[in-house]
Amino acid sequence: MSYGWLPGLPIVDAMTPAVLVLTGPVTRDEVPGLCEDVRALLGAGGSGVVVCDVAGLGPPGLDAVELLARLQLTARRSGGGFRLRDPTPALLALLNLVGLSFAIEGEVEGEPEEREPALCVEEAVEPGDPAV
Repeated sequence: MSYGWLPGLPIVDAMTPAVLVLTGPVTRDEVPGLCEDVRALLGAGGSGVVVCDVAGLGPPGLDAVELLARLQLTARRSGGGFRLRDPTPALLALLNLVGLSFAIEGEVEGEPEEREPALCVEEAVEPGDPAV
């Protein structure tokens, strides 16, 4: 019995995101080339998501934050998604500190779901308040 599938598991390949591995400190001169790599990975088909492995990026700094922000922006402008793989707690804290936590929230691989409901928050509606 034949299903017409080609060798190489094309369905699995289409669901597997492309991975960009960052190693060592990245200089500003390398950023345009890495952005082009993201465009190329998204243009090659696949899942439409680029996973950026940052485990080997080194100590986080503002250069790393700028790099990740530009890579994510490039992916989104190219119509794709962007996720981080194995970020250090220090990198996540720095991204949060500079206000980019919204950019990676829910887009980090290997992190357990840790959302808890806010405590002591009450919402009240006053008569005459406009609907939001």
